[in-house]
Amino acid sequence: MIDYLKLSTYDYELPEELIAQTPLQKRDDSRLLVFDKKTQNIQHKQFKNIKDYLKKGDLLVVNNTRVLPARLMAKKDNGVVVEVMLLKRRDLNTWEVLMKPAKRVKIGMILTISDELKCELVDILEDGNRVVKFIYDGVFEDIIDRAGSMPLPPYIHEKLQDKERYQTVYNKVEGSAAAPTAGLHFTKELMQELQDMGVEFAEVTLDVGLGTFRPCKEEDITKHDMHTEHYRVSKQTAEKINKAKQEGRRVIAVGTTSVRTLESAAGKAMPLTADEDDTSIFIYPPYKFKVVDALITNFHLPKSTLIMLVSAFAGYENTINIYKIAVEEKYRFFSFGDAMFIS
Repeated sequence: MIDYLKLSTYDYELPEELIAQTPLQKRDDSRLLVFDKKTQNIQHKQFKNIKDYLKKGDLLVVNNTRVLPARLMAKKDNGVVVEVMLLKRRDLNTWEVLMKPAKRVKIGMILTISDELKCELVDILEDGNRVVKFIYDGVFEDIIDRAGSMPLPPYIHEKLQDKERYQTVYNKVEGSAAAPTAGLHFTKELMQELQDMGVEFAEVTLDVGLGTFRPCKEEDITKHDMHTEHYRVSKQTAEKINKAKQEGRRVIAVGTTSVRTLESAAGKAMPLTADEDDTSIFIYPPYKFKVVDALITNFHLPKSTLIMLVSAFAGYENTINIYKIAVEEKYRFFSFGDAMFIS
């Protein structure tokens, strides 16, 4: 009997060469594994073929967050370099950050990031994160764009040539430390084709944190300290989703971040209402989904909370089988990798 609460249950063998290091030249040229839960049928397509599996009235829910160039290299007065990674904005100029090496940076110390930007350490938190206050003249977002680099996941070793390739084409709201990667496959042209077919889009915002890459280490997954992320669901989006559910149309989440947002909001009220809050929702089998009918997602790390979420949606045995086939078929894995559609 399968123990869904054991971490080792969610492990799988992945050859390192299948971890995608760079994005493809064209976003929708990525491969697409299509899995139908009813028929158990698996097909191998390209992402641009997603339109063959969508129909008029389907509602695609996307996460419109924009990734900040959140990785900053700062210097102490003695020239020692300290990495400052933006995690969460507290107010206009104050951020919670990950700092390394951090031990010799004392409260009150000022670090220089560029000619335009400095930061002062103002607090040390219990979990080891730091709080810094930024010192600058001008527009913070513009300065960060010049001073920072993309906080690519630790498994990506290649330099990203174009920052925009770690952004979705529909990004709007700056605030994430990582991309909602399922959305990276969409082009504006493909989105227009889908809209011309009668497929609708709705937007939510979830500020993706670096905690999304943090591995689960507890063998009893219920003891895992789930990371917290901030989300927003507008009145317009709530109304679109409620209408689709009432009319029996499919609500399709683009990515696990959209799932986390929708299921968090639905946990408070159904039908959905406009909502903004922090969520630490942890979805693993068995779980009854309240909103999401189908899912577009990438292939996730072994033992990650994301593969647990997919297992809850597709069924554990189905998920492990899909991943086995994806490895055999040499799909590209993780952030810049290929996608799957679970219907």
